Amino acid sequence: MRAVDIITKKRDGGSLTTDEIHFFIEGFTRGDIPDYQVAAWSMAVLLQGMDARETSDLTMALAQSGDQLDLSDVVDVALDKHSTGGVGDKTTLVVAPIVSACGVPVGKMSGGGLGFTGGTLDKMESIPGYDINLDTRGFKRQLAEIGIVLSGPTAVLAPADGKLYALRDVTGTVPSIPLIASSVMSKKIAGGADAIVLDVKVGLGAFMQDLDDGEELARLMVEIGVHAERQVIALLSDMNQPLGVAVGNALEVKEAVNTLHGGGPGDFREHSLVFASNMLLLSGRFEDFPQARAAAEGALEDGSALKKFIQLVDAQGGDVSVLEDLSKLPSAPVKVELTAGTSGYIHQIHAREVGLTAMELGAGRAKKGDAIDHAVGIEVLHNVGDEVEAGDAIAVIHARSEEQAQQAVRRLEAAHGIKNESIEPLALFYGTIGRD
Repeated sequence: MRAVDIITKKRDGGSLTTDEIHFFIEGFTRGDIPDYQVAAWSMAVLLQGMDARETSDLTMALAQSGDQLDLSDVVDVALDKHSTGGVGDKTTLVVAPIVSACGVPVGKMSGGGLGFTGGTLDKMESIPGYDINLDTRGFKRQLAEIGIVLSGPTAVLAPADGKLYALRDVTGTVPSIPLIASSVMSKKIAGGADAIVLDVKVGLGAFMQDLDDGEELARLMVEIGVHAERQVIALLSDMNQPLGVAVGNALEVKEAVNTLHGGGPGDFREHSLVFASNMLLLSGRFEDFPQARAAAEGALEDGSALKKFIQLVDAQGGDVSVLEDLSKLPSAPVKVELTAGTSGYIHQIHAREVGLTAMELGAGRAKKGDAIDHAVGIEVLHNVGDEVEAGDAIAVIHARSEEQAQQAVRRLEAAHGIKNESIEPLALFYGTIGRD
């Protein structure tokens, strides 16, 4: 078997066998197949596509390229969640405590952010002392003892996927839906997940800007789950505007804690409840979605989800006093309001532009290795459909300097569109795939 024959076969629209896919990924992982051949193969996949069986085989080959975590000795069902990336998406900080407070353990391995999408671990590191670097033994012990973990990868999971993504990033092959699907699912499977709820973002601030593309990706990941004998539900959610109000690490922690207290923005609270309810449903401990939803709401209302979040932070060395006094979280020295230049209805809040503005302030990374400023960010005070008067505050910029703040004001002003005609609010979700 030769790599060039596999490349040629896919270039010409052929369907690769299981053995061919495993041969190619194993050779790439060992270094026997050079980068230039893998780049050519990635372009062939981008142009010719892969069917569900091929993509499932690729997923398993990537998952088996490194360590595989087995959580069956500590939990009956290993639940996980994944978002394809969004602006203001601090959902894990609320969803995981809700689900755990309902008696369903959640052990989640996350990563740092890159580009305009925020990273869950960057948010958690806003809390002084919080340790994101648990080893496998510590991860499993904490999951067994308190039923919730939020850490970085505890082992070398799917290393071939990391190598492949680095090549895709510089060869124009990132948008391939089969390669995106296999990348996401390989890490979840290698991480020991039995049941996965996926948040597939669609819109201006998402990698999938078109709803049809988002649905194709969601369906493919659910099919991969079927082939891999995992339970998978995919939610198609809106990312044309930021989720909630806060965009930026410490600001998002504050918003998550306020939501766990029973407050928080309505769109973010509802998004979190829908997501948590689907995770609870997949656990098998609830008869139907309404029962799971009632349990999730109860965990917010009785304070048990908040207690679980505090327990999580304490277990991983974080300073829980900042959760009682949120003013102790990192805070930017300069705060500047952006006001509406005209009266009317907000027709657009360009999520990608908001995310890129926050990144320029220092809340995100333009490239791996960039430092994160946990204090800076943006509060987006209105949603599409809201009526505003000229002079009303529509955003607050948290910056290190006046110069940075004014640059952000100009960019955010262009990201907002205000017109005289009223407009309906944006939907939170566009559909669910994988649930009857």
